[in-house]
Amino acid sequence: MYASLLLILVPLIIGYLLPVRWLQAVNRALSAMVYVILFLMGISLAFLPNLASNLLRIGMITAVSALCILAMNALVLAVLEKLLPWPAAALAPPPSRWRMVLDSLKLCAVVVAGFALGLTHWSGFSLATQASELLLILLLWLVGIQLRNSGMTLRQIILNLRGLLVALVVALSALAGGALAAMLLGLPLTTGLALASAYGWYSLSGILMTDAFGPVIGSAAFFNDLLRELLAIMLIPLLIRRRRHTALRLCGATSMDFTLPVLQRSGGMEIVPAAIVQGFLLSLLAPVLIALFSVHASG
Repeated sequence: MYASLLLILVPLIIGYLLPVRWLQAVNRALSAMVYVILFLMGISLAFLPNLASNLLRIGMITAVSALCILAMNALVLAVLEKLLPWPAAALAPPPSRWRMVLDSLKLCAVVVAGFALGLTHWSGFSLATQASELLLILLLWLVGIQLRNSGMTLRQIILNLRGLLVALVVALSALAGGALAAMLLGLPLTTGLALASAYGWYSLSGILMTDAFGPVIGSAAFFNDLLRELLAIMLIPLLIRRRRHTALRLCGATSMDFTLPVLQRSGGMEIVPAAIVQGFLLSLLAPVLIALFSVHASG
């Protein structure tokens, strides 16, 4: 019952406890592995029975879950904007959003390429799921190393109250949105909560959710979280002047890495500590919550 929980937590903890100096090599390996695992996920998707109907279901789950989660986030953050205003400092010109959008679309292309190749139904591709599970263990170990070397100390996290508050609001409101999506889609509550628990970390959610709930839910989780990142890249420069909390929450777990340059260039250095704290905390929460909801669902 707890095998999936141990599969996630053990390599993550081991990686976090290992201080290393070759962080650049870890980052490169992590980036490459994400592409490989997403490619394998596309192959697994091609082996689904009743493929056409399942693709429609993936699209439906993605659309409803994304709408519910983002709407619930926006509703609660609108209250926070009123209660705790966050005035903007002098802002720099925004970075190139189109290049970052193209980087995100590359990930979709990898999944599509794996899917297209999987349609050949070559017998060797039947091992794609097992291969992705083995790579998942290595991926989580590298993620643990990355978190350990992010430079965030416990003191920095505790003292940045705004980052803590936004992370807490995003985490809880996303879970509420996931519960609403589960009700509308007729899914088990634990599935809806797990869908909402990646907080935009698409590479992790697609892998973990496929392993726990199958390729339909796993693919929906991937596209749900990727959509969140694409929206963040496009909307941050528009929201950052008057709705800084809302701009930050769009990034979710990626505010510590992929969308951090957009936040920094659009919102100034003042927003960076809160962005790193939010991303760090949500990155820690994501695999733990997905594992817990997966265990509960399988139990």
